[in-house]
Amino acid sequence: MGDLFLVRHGETEWSRSGRHTGWTDVPLTERGREEARRLVPLIRSHRIGAAFVSPLQRARETGELIGLHELRVDVDLREWDYGGYEGVTTLEIQRERPDWFLFTDGVAPGPPDHPGESPEQVGARADRVLAKVDAAHANTEGCVVVVAHGHFLRVLTARRLGLPASAGALFQLATGTLCRLGTEHGRPVIAGWNVRPPS
Repeated sequence: MGDLFLVRHGETEWSRSGRHTGWTDVPLTERGREEARRLVPLIRSHRIGAAFVSPLQRARETGELIGLHELRVDVDLREWDYGGYEGVTTLEIQRERPDWFLFTDGVAPGPPDHPGESPEQVGARADRVLAKVDAAHANTEGCVVVVAHGHFLRVLTARRLGLPASAGALFQLATGTLCRLGTEHGRPVIAGWNVRPPS
């Protein structure tokens, strides 16, 4: 099990305003592009064996801006399908459901093409991604990089650490940051979190 680098895409208008941005294909803001560009030195300091990216443009553009080549687009890296909560903020949801919490309660049903996902369904996607990451580690030298979305990457981190998907709640993740999951004594650990280069 080699190092796994997680990159959350840069800022979008929706991430800045706190709107749940699942499958809506929102572009990066100029600030989001700059967040991505600032990660280049951190990425270049490592040998990259494989790189996977969500099909959504905010992740793909982030991957390109940080200098990754031969990105493998993987639909399992899409953000959480927020169903009926797509585009809605947590504060707006909690006006009707004061105790609502994404990582334990999931989302309200949405339209047939985006019905929403439970934490366990997102966890199952994360497990599939981790299997692909492990296969890449077995077949290439160097680190594996995944460029995707905040809530999904938090669930993926929980699953890598052997925790339930709901434990993704423990890992706050900012836009335009790099995280590193490594090993210690053969066990998965967080080796770096929410890393940005010095200003």
